Amino acid sequence: MPQATPAPLMHTDTLDWRDGQPYSTRFDDVYFSTNPNNPQQGIAETEYVFLQHNHLAQRWQQLTTTSFSIAETGFGTGLNFLCACKLWLQSAPADARLHFISTEKYPLTLVQMQKAHAIWHDLTEVSQALLSQYNALTDGVHRFSLFSGRICLTLHIGDIQTVLPQVQTPIDAWFLDGFSPAKNPEMWHADVFAHMARLSHTTTTFATFTSAGLVRRGLLAHGFSVNKAEGFGRKREMLYGQFAGQTQRNSLHTPSHTPSSAIVIGGGIAGCATAYALAIRGIQVTLLERHANIAQEASGNPRGVLYPRLAGHQNSADVLAMSSYLYTLRLMAQLAMTAEAWNPCGLLQLACNARESNRIEAVASRRLNEALVRYVDRDEASQLAGIPLSVSGLYFAEGGWVSPQAFCHALVQHPNISVNTDVHVSHLTSSLPQWQAISESKQEFNADIIVIANANDALRLSQSAHLPVTAVRGQMTTVSATEQSAQLKLVLCTEGYITPAMDQHHCLGATFAKDDLALDLRDEDNQKNIELLKPMSPSFNDLSSQTSVGRAALRCTTPDYLPLLGQLLNADVLTQQPPKHKTEANKLPWHHGLYVNVGHGSKGLTTAPLCAEILASMIIGDPLPIEITLAQQLNPNRFLLKTLGLKRLVDLSFKPA
Repeated sequence: MPQATPAPLMHTDTLDWRDGQPYSTRFDDVYFSTNPNNPQQGIAETEYVFLQHNHLAQRWQQLTTTSFSIAETGFGTGLNFLCACKLWLQSAPADARLHFISTEKYPLTLVQMQKAHAIWHDLTEVSQALLSQYNALTDGVHRFSLFSGRICLTLHIGDIQTVLPQVQTPIDAWFLDGFSPAKNPEMWHADVFAHMARLSHTTTTFATFTSAGLVRRGLLAHGFSVNKAEGFGRKREMLYGQFAGQTQRNSLHTPSHTPSSAIVIGGGIAGCATAYALAIRGIQVTLLERHANIAQEASGNPRGVLYPRLAGHQNSADVLAMSSYLYTLRLMAQLAMTAEAWNPCGLLQLACNARESNRIEAVASRRLNEALVRYVDRDEASQLAGIPLSVSGLYFAEGGWVSPQAFCHALVQHPNISVNTDVHVSHLTSSLPQWQAISESKQEFNADIIVIANANDALRLSQSAHLPVTAVRGQMTTVSATEQSAQLKLVLCTEGYITPAMDQHHCLGATFAKDDLALDLRDEDNQKNIELLKPMSPSFNDLSSQTSVGRAALRCTTPDYLPLLGQLLNADVLTQQPPKHKTEANKLPWHHGLYVNVGHGSKGLTTAPLCAEILASMIIGDPLPIEITLAQQLNPNRFLLKTLGLKRLVDLSFKPA
């Protein structure tokens, strides 16, 4: 499979502020129409050019579908997005979702965005909703969910000619924005118009502030009818129109059936996050958990740490880690977690041995966005931590600790989710178009689709018994703080981790024992966890004599340490009747309506929420929140197909819907 290797983390735009409004010195151009005597002129331009000439108010008032998608070529300050959000909330049905897909090569920083938005008082509500989740951005795809899921922003950071091939969702309206064609010709390349045509249908419209000949000719050449209108402000003319060409439906991400109900098996992080991702899309979700309460297995630890473990060079695991970390941070903001449940106190990864030191030096050499992660020497690390540290490390300012149980409970507090505990699912049956989950006590639950998210217990179900997941024992430790250790201000981690004291106790861990399924608590494991801390700081030397309590659970891992995510193939049929190498994906023996989200190992707090969002997007036909190449590498059928000598089909069998 092709490796997901996005470019190094990008640079932000360089701005000059003129009369309090941003000006791009990189492109020598304004972001929007400006007038020192009228700070709201930018809003008026967006409403005139993009909202009115795409006829959005009328279309949304008469909307008969459950969603509407806008694609924009140039996010900039987010002004067009904010204006579209405001109009959507005023005009669209309450149960419909707006998908806003935008691209930006040089994104603004949070401080720049806050300054730009400060003058738009009429947009304060939508601006705050966006900025509360707007953090350091990396190259790649970023997903923002606003207003309880009514608005979904998929922001691609990168060159538009690289980004547009990643988009598979049909587009209803185009905002052709960006700096002028004369100053930024790459934005108006013929390939852009070709992808517009690929993603458009018979009612797709477009609007743009420019009337440049190359834009008009490019649109006409790719099947758009083009009209001219009076331009806004000092611009003499603008263009607008509609797609009149032939729709290329075979290239679009359009599910054959949108489910109205779902069963999610498993009440840990993966299951609860999956239930949430489906519920905010209007699907009625029945969550089945075999224990008396949710979050009782690995998700039952009192504290977990949230951070991305980055590699010295970019690979699939590295890209997934970074994307997942940023997505989970935004999800925490959406859920408004309390300080007792989520504390973004910061996190330091320390170079406590030669292997970690080499990795950290390699990560630092990648020159990542310093607002996200930066290298700190021993003295600065000690100052940040509040205790003397022995080594240097990587500092994640937004990292921290979270209560997995509180996280799970926050995720399932949605009116579309019904939680059923003490239900141990023994087998699944299908009588299309519905699936049945039947418990050991003969309870039967019915839904359009089922998602298996019960970690190692997936092996107990016949349809997923072939998955190559392995249980790995881990024991974490809660230990009483000493006077010295209680000064710790943030999370520290190397091969182990320690959280700041809460109620005079630290959480630390965790052991990693393959081929060990016993859940007995072991004093020696508690001591192993404590011993891992001593190379970090002399402040931890006395923890060995403190009272400690352990908790053991089983992680669920895969051979390549990437999760298994997506729709399942029928392993029995595939094995008995192997397809030819030229077989098309839709001819493979699918378990239609049966999906899986397992194999997160020790990274579930970070990766499971994004994987849940990816899966829900696949099922519904929403824009994907990651690159397609990375989604393909999470294909749950990848090991089965390779075993059968059908490696070529792994990417082809990635099934978005």
